[in-house]
Amino acid sequence: MINFCDDYALFTENELVKLLKSGDKKAFEQLYHNYKVRIYQNIFKMIKSDEISEELLQDLFVKIWTGRENLDPEKSFRSYLFKIAENLVYDFFRKVALNKKLESYLTTLAVSENSPVEQYMYYKEGTYFLTKAIEQLPPRRKQVYILCKIEGKSYEEVSRLLGVSISTVNEHIVKASSVVRKFFLLSTHIS
Repeated sequence: MINFCDDYALFTENELVKLLKSGDKKAFEQLYHNYKVRIYQNIFKMIKSDEISEELLQDLFVKIWTGRENLDPEKSFRSYLFKIAENLVYDFFRKVALNKKLESYLTTLAVSENSPVEQYMYYKEGTYFLTKAIEQLPPRRKQVYILCKIEGKSYEEVSRLLGVSISTVNEHIVKASSVVRKFFLLSTHIS
C-alpha cells in the first residue's frame, strides 16, 4: 500500500493538479488515492463487472498520467475524471456491440454444408482474420467499412452520418473490401 505524505494530503486539488502537470508522481498518487473509490463505484454502476471496472479505472489513470501536460489546474479535475470515465465506459460498450455485430456477420458467412465443429472453426478463424484485416485500414476507411459492412447501414446513411458524398463512401468500401480480401487470401495461404 502506498504511504501518502501528509504534506500531499494537505494540498488542494488545484495544487495537486499543478504538481501532476509538472510530472510529480506523489501528486499523481495522491489524486489517485483521493478519487479511485468514487470513480470505481461510478464505473461499476454502469458496467456491473469488478474486473472490467478495475481495468477501466486503470486505463483512466494511465490517460491522466500520459496526458498530464494538457491538464488545466483551473478547471474541475473531478469533473474531468468523471467525464473520461464515462467516455471509457461508452467506448467499452461500443466495442462490445461491434464484436457482437461482427460475430453475427461472420456467422451468416459460415458454410452450411460443414459440420458444426468445422463451422465453428471457420467462424473463429474468420473472426480473427476479419478483425485483423479491419485493423489494417486507415481510420476513416475502417469507420466506413464497419458502418456499411458490419453494422449494415446504407451508403446514404453513412454519407449523411459522416458528411461525405456517397461516391466517397463507395470508394472507401471498394478499397477496404480489396484490402480485406487480400488479407484473407494471404492469411489462408500462410496457415
